[in-house]
Amino acid sequence: MKTKSAPSEITICDRTYDEYIEMVKAFHGHVAPGVVLGGFMVDLAYRNLPQVEYFDAISETRSCLPDAIQLLTPCTVGNGWLKIIDLGRFAMSLFEKYTGNGVRVYVDSQKLDDWPELKAFFFKLKPKKEQDSELLMGEINLAHTSIFSVQKVMVDVDSIKSHRRDVFTVCPLCGEGYPENDGEICLGCQGKAPYLHSEMLIVPKE
Repeated sequence: MKTKSAPSEITICDRTYDEYIEMVKAFHGHVAPGVVLGGFMVDLAYRNLPQVEYFDAISETRSCLPDAIQLLTPCTVGNGWLKIIDLGRFAMSLFEKYTGNGVRVYVDSQKLDDWPELKAFFFKLKPKKEQDSELLMGEINLAHTSIFSVQKVMVDVDSIKSHRRDVFTVCPLCGEGYPENDGEICLGCQGKAPYLHSEMLIVPKE
């Protein structure tokens, strides 16, 4: 059993732990354990990434980790520098935009045995209502980066490039603009929109 003592001064990408927690609250809505773990992962990736001018990011899960990446790096879903490739693994990578050289950080399951509440959270060994949130956050704080492993990786940049759809046209059914190569009508009118019902609202002029 390792001695459980917190690092004297925890920083996450040059922010204090408390500063990062406030960022998480503002962005994510609450202090989710996964976003806190993600902060430590991004920090570790930064510290092991070779000196590069431009880099992109990959998150291998849709849960929590993308928010940590968007909080602490220039990479967001909106600007296309963050790719979410949902492999169901709590792992992320930072890599040089053009060569693909980078680092991957992941939760190493073999390193969780010293942290029972964190292990129970990570592997969903007990329902959320039975979790001790204070103990869980305490273990995350104490574990810091000790539960992660780091790999050097080469990303297949061509396989994850976004395919731009530059030519837009007007859908003859709904009248909205859409990428021409989606077909003769937009994907929404093809039945792929998630709405069960919609109606136009009359918004008064200010």
